[in-house]
Amino acid sequence: MNAMALVPDLSHAPAPERVLIVDDHSLVRDGLRSVLAVSFAGCEIFEAANFAEASAILQAQDDIDLVLLDLNMPDVSRLSALQAMRENWPATPVVMVSGTLDRATVREALAAGAAGFVPKSLKRNDIVEALRHVMAGEIYVPEILDADDPGSREEASINGRIETLTPQQRVVLGHLVNGKLNKQIAFELDVSMTTVKAHVSAILQKLNVFSRTQAVILANRVGFTG
Repeated sequence: MNAMALVPDLSHAPAPERVLIVDDHSLVRDGLRSVLAVSFAGCEIFEAANFAEASAILQAQDDIDLVLLDLNMPDVSRLSALQAMRENWPATPVVMVSGTLDRATVREALAAGAAGFVPKSLKRNDIVEALRHVMAGEIYVPEILDADDPGSREEASINGRIETLTPQQRVVLGHLVNGKLNKQIAFELDVSMTTVKAHVSAILQKLNVFSRTQAVILANRVGFTG
């Protein structure tokens, strides 16, 4: 986690009330359902065996708090399901759940907008903690990224937060990185100062920082240019 970000108080993280589990293996769905039912009392759980079923549920239910998405399913190509969900339901956090655990896959999923990456091998308590991190607004990164490269975990978290920005917010962040003032950004984008200030405020909130300078430092750490 970025040292400049507040450490989340997981004890006060909101519990998910409606969760969608997407996995083509019924045993995995049963296991995750059990974890959710025991750990989050009253949680309403939906299940889908493939991306088509998941899409239908998300279209019918507009208040899903969290999606647990298997990495490998028969009707999608690798991260295409995640990418489609981020495009069509951007306000719904999607946590990848997978038996595959390698650094490249984890980084790729987080860069594509996953709110976390949970290995199926995690113990029940660790899975619950991971989901609490996500519900607290954090990006959950498995410890495998710490093993050989201490900076990888932080960079993956930063990239994950940047992926939550809208296209316009990414453009504004790019201008901030280039050292432009609000009035210069407003002129470049042909929008009002009020609009630019709103974008900057949203960027600071999503990146979990408190100033433009901190946002630029984060962006520079992962080589973001817009």
